[in-house]
Amino acid sequence: MSHAVRIASTGDIPRLVDLLLLDAKERHVIDPILWKMAADAPAQIEKALAFALTSEQQPFRQIWQVSERNGAITGVIHSMRLPVPPIYAGGQGDPGLILPDSAVSPDAPEGTVDALVSAAERALTETGAKILLSSYVTGEPWRDVFQDRGYDPLTLYLSRTDLGDAGRPQTVRLATESDVPGIVTRAAENKQTLFEIDPFWEQHSDADARFTGWMNRSLTLRDRDMMVMGAPENLNGYVIAQPASRLHFSPAHDITGTGVIDDYYHPDLADPTVLANDGEGATTLLRAAEAAFAERGMGAAFAVCPAGWRSKIEMLEAAGYKTAMVWSIKR
Repeated sequence: MSHAVRIASTGDIPRLVDLLLLDAKERHVIDPILWKMAADAPAQIEKALAFALTSEQQPFRQIWQVSERNGAITGVIHSMRLPVPPIYAGGQGDPGLILPDSAVSPDAPEGTVDALVSAAERALTETGAKILLSSYVTGEPWRDVFQDRGYDPLTLYLSRTDLGDAGRPQTVRLATESDVPGIVTRAAENKQTLFEIDPFWEQHSDADARFTGWMNRSLTLRDRDMMVMGAPENLNGYVIAQPASRLHFSPAHDITGTGVIDDYYHPDLADPTVLANDGEGATTLLRAAEAAFAERGMGAAFAVCPAGWRSKIEMLEAAGYKTAMVWSIKR
């Protein structure tokens, strides 16, 4: 069966709001804390769509496409050119990313998801994307289509919603300016492990200098907690508990109660295949981040972990985390 796919227009917004709201509610059923619905979810979806389809002042290139059958919209797919973080080389330019706020109607004909993904890949390639990434929330049928089209897991987003009230472990303290050199040293170890896992994470030649600037800047931001273990001259590890961003959550979801753990490293995780010391130090830092979120009134933690970092996944799962979203790369 052939599927007609075209670029979305402002006239499609009412139908797209319905589709994306239904999609968000399905995620909410999976985990009502992590995927909390915004009180004004329909209005937030409409606002985001209107901006994406009309504004000429876009922070990045995004594409919305819809599938049709007999004049009725049966699905929607959202993609974008993903800016490369400053610490990475990005030798092949900004990747193209298919976002998880893509959906099909319950009565969509068979093959609709595949047709939408195919159309998104063509559109991203036409913009110059040389690397294609995809993302989906676990439990959704998009996984099979991405696997069939040659995508392999690249990054896992694991979540936990039982953060407790134990407080920050005594061996973990808030970071100061004197800790930045030690954080940068440990972060370099982290980045080297990332590159060994997958060359996708090739470092920029000025990675350390750029990361130093970002860490000094982060110390001034009041929306996050930077924490470390050990003395500044011999730092054992670091973790930054920061707020969630819209890159991982659709406008339908309220992200004020969710924190993200991304900048995070301890030598227990140095070997990506074998966890050292039962992950005691790494888990202590993790609990410190959870305590920081709990103190800010957050109910969910979202931990970022490369799919090939088996020791880190083992530690996170032992700490009660489960995979909630997967980013994959087309090989």
